[in-house]
Amino acid sequence: MNSQERHSKVQAQEHPRDWSWPFWPAVPLYPYNKRRTLRREIVQDTIWTFDQLQGILYTVVPIRMTVVKLAAGGLLVYAPVAPTTECIRLVNELVAVHGDVKYIILPTSSGLEHKVFVGPFARRFPSAQVFVAPHQWSFPFNLPLSWLGFPQKRTQVLPEDSKQAPFADEFDYAVLDINLGRGSFAEVAMFHKRSRTLLVTDSVLSVPEEPPAIVQLDPYPLLFHARENAVEVIEDNEANRRKGWQRISLFAIYLRPSVLETAGVGQTLRDALKAPNRSPKAYFGLFPFRWKENWHQSFDALRGNGRPFVAPILQTLILPQAPTQVLNWADKVATWDFGRIISCHFDSPIQTSPHEFRQAFAFLEKNSGTENLSRSLNQPLLEEDLRFIRELEANLIQRGIATPPREKV
Repeated sequence: MNSQERHSKVQAQEHPRDWSWPFWPAVPLYPYNKRRTLRREIVQDTIWTFDQLQGILYTVVPIRMTVVKLAAGGLLVYAPVAPTTECIRLVNELVAVHGDVKYIILPTSSGLEHKVFVGPFARRFPSAQVFVAPHQWSFPFNLPLSWLGFPQKRTQVLPEDSKQAPFADEFDYAVLDINLGRGSFAEVAMFHKRSRTLLVTDSVLSVPEEPPAIVQLDPYPLLFHARENAVEVIEDNEANRRKGWQRISLFAIYLRPSVLETAGVGQTLRDALKAPNRSPKAYFGLFPFRWKENWHQSFDALRGNGRPFVAPILQTLILPQAPTQVLNWADKVATWDFGRIISCHFDSPIQTSPHEFRQAFAFLEKNSGTENLSRSLNQPLLEEDLRFIRELEANLIQRGIATPPREKV
């Protein structure tokens, strides 16, 4: 763990029964029915983040809730996480000092991994008003919010004009709402004026070099992916945790990075028989992954010195559906004088500027300076790493599930 996270204000409660999340089958992601929560103070007596984990096949990344103290007293909650006993205790410690939870914000329309927690969280704070992004929908079944536990009498869509919101004195917000035909992609960026902090959900992110504190509470996923093969017995140390995290990041961002090869079924089964751990937790010794020697170069290119960037799947499948709309939204957000971004995933806070935020969307412009997807400061993402996502896009377009991207602005 690096010195920044070692000295951050993090609370970890050692009560396994308090980590229980019984509703995990609604979104069956790791760590399933046990979810730890870490609270960290970002701005003294003003902003706190609450990190939990989510993932598939030990590809685990943080999912984050942000709590902001209101000047008039009380708290605003952005993107709730699972309201476990531990999580609610950590929130109530703030309530005891700063006042009740007054507002709960669901800042996305399609992100079930965020939406599923809002109803249960709101029930723990019965006086809070719930505001949601427009055009809510869910997949594979488009369920009404009341079926997901949202309190009907306390839930409303965010006003189109941010000045009409009850927290307008302290926050400005901009709603990106893209009609995808079969649903919508919505993201609410909120600007806390007093602390100069921008809150976003999925639109931009930054990948840290070191594994986040929440991931290190149980290092098993890190060590699982740090191995070179199924037979290797790997030592738990900082270097191996770092290696595992960086490989996890490549998995999570690219889905199938170019520096990853998969072994054949026969070789995978033979290796599994030799594996020192063939328990269900170790997937019975199955480990088909083979990393090329240059995998770290791919991670360095992805990280880009920590600058904010748009995830490749959004760059490829979602945002090109409405380039003008996205750029107008990014232009509005870039007029706010923020010095940090708190995203719902990967690293936070991201020390950055409105200019760097706006540059993350340059790939939507004709004069972006690259023929391929680009990221902050127009540094191109590695084209080989994007191959799987491009093939996925082509397949979805061929099947009529997705539509071709619109022309750049």
